[in-house]
Amino acid sequence: MRRPNFSLKHALIIAGIAVLALLVMDFNSRVADLRRQSAQREQVAAELESYTQTAVFLETQIAYATSEAAVVDWAYEEGNMVQPGDHPVVPIPPAGSTPAPKPTQKPITERVSNLDVWLWLFFEPINSGARSGSP
Repeated sequence: MRRPNFSLKHALIIAGIAVLALLVMDFNSRVADLRRQSAQREQVAAELESYTQTAVFLETQIAYATSEAAVVDWAYEEGNMVQPGDHPVVPIPPAGSTPAPKPTQKPITERVSNLDVWLWLFFEPINSGARSGSP
């Protein structure tokens, strides 16, 4: 019987290949982690930019709301106030004129038969969908 020719040299080569395979697999997993973390970093950077823009916008709004200009704008537009020295103009209609009446539209009601009402209550038929306003 012949003994296989196995030496220390062959054992070292096999061990080296195994270590090299482990190193390649570890390197591959680290590269995959790097890609995942890089994508996550880009997403967080985009969110940060959005939050920064929102903060700048809100700071601008706060600065305007606490300024004298905001008070003056509100007083003129919504508060109906004037400053000393202003001459307010109030439009007055000419004497003897009556304001034009605003026409009001009456809702159009459609007569529905009792049979249609009972069918709608129990079955909700397709043809009544247009009348009830449902899609």
